[in-house]
Amino acid sequence: MTKITVNLADSISVINPNIYGHFAEHLGRCIYEGVWVGEDSAIPNTGGIRNDVVAALRKLKPGVIRWPGGCFADDYHWQDGVGPVDKRPRRVNIHWGEVVEPNSFGTQEFVRFCRLVGAEPYFVGNVGSGSVRELREWTEYCNFDGDSTLAQQRAADGSPEPLDVTYWGVGNENWGCGGSFSPEDYGTEFRRYATFVRGFGKQLYVIACGPSNNDVEWTVRFFRKLRTDFWDFRNIHGYAAHYYCGTAGTATEYTVDQWYELIHKGLFMEPLVVQQRAAMDAYDPRRRIGLIIDEWGTWHPTEPGTNPRFLYQQNSLRDALVAATSLDIFNRHADKVVMTNIAQTINVLQAMILTQEEKMLVTPTGHVYEMYAPHQGGTALPIGIESESVTFKARNSENDLPLIAGSASLKGKRLFLTLTNSHASESLEVPVELLGGAEARSGSARVLTGDIHAHNTFDAPSVVQPEAMDVTCEGSHFVLTLPAASVVAVEIQL
Repeated sequence: MTKITVNLADSISVINPNIYGHFAEHLGRCIYEGVWVGEDSAIPNTGGIRNDVVAALRKLKPGVIRWPGGCFADDYHWQDGVGPVDKRPRRVNIHWGEVVEPNSFGTQEFVRFCRLVGAEPYFVGNVGSGSVRELREWTEYCNFDGDSTLAQQRAADGSPEPLDVTYWGVGNENWGCGGSFSPEDYGTEFRRYATFVRGFGKQLYVIACGPSNNDVEWTVRFFRKLRTDFWDFRNIHGYAAHYYCGTAGTATEYTVDQWYELIHKGLFMEPLVVQQRAAMDAYDPRRRIGLIIDEWGTWHPTEPGTNPRFLYQQNSLRDALVAATSLDIFNRHADKVVMTNIAQTINVLQAMILTQEEKMLVTPTGHVYEMYAPHQGGTALPIGIESESVTFKARNSENDLPLIAGSASLKGKRLFLTLTNSHASESLEVPVELLGGAEARSGSARVLTGDIHAHNTFDAPSVVQPEAMDVTCEGSHFVLTLPAASVVAVEIQL
């Protein structure tokens, strides 16, 4: 029996728009060709930033964009990316193919990009190969509203007013490419670096590196070290885990079982959120420190004929289902999660956008973000889902995948409901009951669906895109028909 109940008499928390954040690293063609083409390019641009990409991202409404990495962050020195472009040094990108990094796209360019798309910038500082002074001076360059040498340099670079950067990460994956620290060693380094991350009159949001996957031990050891040595250390506001659900098959070639397998792997995000927050609560019961997932998504083998270190992959309807079910998890746990950043924005991993010279397309995952944008700032509501399951085989074992997932939010008299049907070939009739005395007056819906292997290409960029869907939403009970392999967004007037 499949059934959905939405309790409008209760609430979870306001859904932070930063849950719908993105991640843009100096990796492959994410920045160069994806965001930045230069002012002399024949591709229409604003100060070197692609106009088509900006227009597409504005529709997705990213709350925040994380930059410059990733592993790149802990070998990046911000001074290389400021000043006259023709005088910036050319460095080797040691993590992503040892290509030459021209530093044409630096601090000022990234902040302009964020402002153009309507997102807040989130900078990741260099702990692995950098210095405390370097990170302290970056915050001064960005935020000091005075007559220091660094503020004068910022003004000469084009921004007399402060850049007002709020979000600052202290290193990236410091258990691995960011320095191979133990949790205790990183705890010591974090406290030292974070002490000098100053707002210069602006309240900053300082983020510590969390674990790979759901490594509760890393979290416990980090916070134990932080609290044991200095029990009331306050300059930590966020704590960021990473989770990649990987692949099953390739980006576009997979069996029906592999379709189910990858969606199932994506659902492990929920125990990560619950268990990481519980581990944090032991040291932070008032939840002054927010849980962040600032890298997550699918990770397929790179497309044939492309540089394997550039992590370029296609993006199918299956990726869209993983994105949708993950966003629904974050919405349902809006009291636990304050920010997430899917990896990555353009041309890398589970991208929102793919580009090829002058061509640009929005991927199925990008369309999910646009469909789900109305959740931002809404109040998450408790949702009960009774769902049938499908059994699939993976690595010589059988597993069960619930077919229906979803989340609900409320803004005034508007109820927004997002649902997924993971069944590869069958539509499902889903009864919906509104609890708490509310009744639906009317409704409208959009659906993203197609063949389970469907994806957009530069020759056919609109194979997978949202379409209007007929629904009848009246009273406290109604039925929704969810097509096979679909993401559905329903807006209900109460």
